[in-house]
Amino acid sequence: MKRLLKWIFRVVLVLVLLAFLFVFVAYWRSTNDCGRTAAPTNPMKAIVYCDYGVTNLKLEEIEKPVPNDDQILVRVHAASVNPYDWHFVEGTPYVMRAMGVGLRKPKDTRLGVDFAGIVEAVGKNVTEFKPGDEVFGGRGGAFAQYVCPRASRAVALKPPNVSFEDAASVNIAGITALQAVRDKGKVQSGQKVLINGASGGVGTFAVQIAKSFGADVTGICSTRNVDLVKSLGADHVIDYTKEDFTKSADRYDVMLDNVGNHSLSECRGVLTPKGKYVLIGGGGASDQGFLGGLGKALWAMVFSKFVNQQMGMMMADANHNDLTVLAEMMQSGKLKPVIDRTYKLDQVPDAIRYVEQGHARGKVVITVD
Repeated sequence: MKRLLKWIFRVVLVLVLLAFLFVFVAYWRSTNDCGRTAAPTNPMKAIVYCDYGVTNLKLEEIEKPVPNDDQILVRVHAASVNPYDWHFVEGTPYVMRAMGVGLRKPKDTRLGVDFAGIVEAVGKNVTEFKPGDEVFGGRGGAFAQYVCPRASRAVALKPPNVSFEDAASVNIAGITALQAVRDKGKVQSGQKVLINGASGGVGTFAVQIAKSFGADVTGICSTRNVDLVKSLGADHVIDYTKEDFTKSADRYDVMLDNVGNHSLSECRGVLTPKGKYVLIGGGGASDQGFLGGLGKALWAMVFSKFVNQQMGMMMADANHNDLTVLAEMMQSGKLKPVIDRTYKLDQVPDAIRYVEQGHARGKVVITVD
C-alpha cells in the first residue's frame, strides 16, 4: 500500500510540475502583433491596447479593413462602452486570460463592440444591405472609424428617427435586457418583476422592455436615479440607500440582478415559490479575482438544484433578429436609450474609467469623427 501511495504521489507531482511548466511557457509566449506590423497603406484611426490596463489604451492609425464576400464595410459614427469592454481592458476575471484572451498580453489588440454608422461597401454575397444604409449592431474593434461585420450576424437597419448615438448604445445592453426579460425570465403580462440596478445600461432597457410586456415593474437604484427610473415607466422604485429590498414582504415572479450585491439566499427570499432569478453580468471592478462574477453564476446553478425557484446566469446572444425587434421598439417609441455621457474617440480611456466605476446612468457613448 505504501508503495502504491508513493507512486501516486510521484505521478501527481510530475503532473503538477508539467502543468506549471506549461503555464509558465504559455505565459511568456503570450503576445500580440504590436510593433511588428508595417505602416498602414490605407490608414484609419482606432483604439489599440498592446498590454492590459486602461493606461495602455492608445489612439493609433491602423490598416482600414476590407469587407470579405459576406461582410459590409461600415463607417462608424458612434460606438458605446460596456462593462464587457473593461473586462477585456483589464483581463479580468483572470480566468478569461486562461480561456484564450491572452495570459500575459491581450491577443486581440482591438477594443469595442457596439456601433452605429453608414454602410460604405458590401461583399459580393450580401443582399441585405447596400451602400448608404444606416445600420447599428455589434462587431469587435468598434472603437474605430470603420468596422466590417458579417451581414447575417449582429447588424440591422437603424430606424430613421433614431440618432446614431442612441442606436450605438443598443447592441449588448439592449439584447441582454430583451433576452433576460423574454427568454430567461419568460415575463408574462401581470407578473411582478424586480430589477436590481435599474438605472444602468441593461437596467434602463430592462425596465422599458418589461413594461412593454405588461409587467408590474419595481426598479432598484440610488437616490439620484429614482426620478430617471420612474420616467422609464417603473411602477415602483426602491432607493437602496434607504431601504433593503431583501427585508421587504413583497414577492416577485422574476428578479433581474444586474448588480449581484446580495446573496443568492437573500434574493431567493424575495421570489414567489416558482419565481425566477436571473443574474446578469460578470461582477463589478472590485470583485474580480480569478473567477469574478462567474463564481456566483456557478453557485447559482448548483443552488437552483435544491430549491423550487429557477436561479441562474445568462449571457446575451447577439443576433440580427433581436436587433430588429429593438429597432422596431425604438421606432414606435416603446424604447428610448438613456445616454449618460458622450466622449470623443481619443477619450476612450476616460470613458472606460467612468464605466469601470459602476455608476453610469444608462449608457456611455463614443462619437467618431
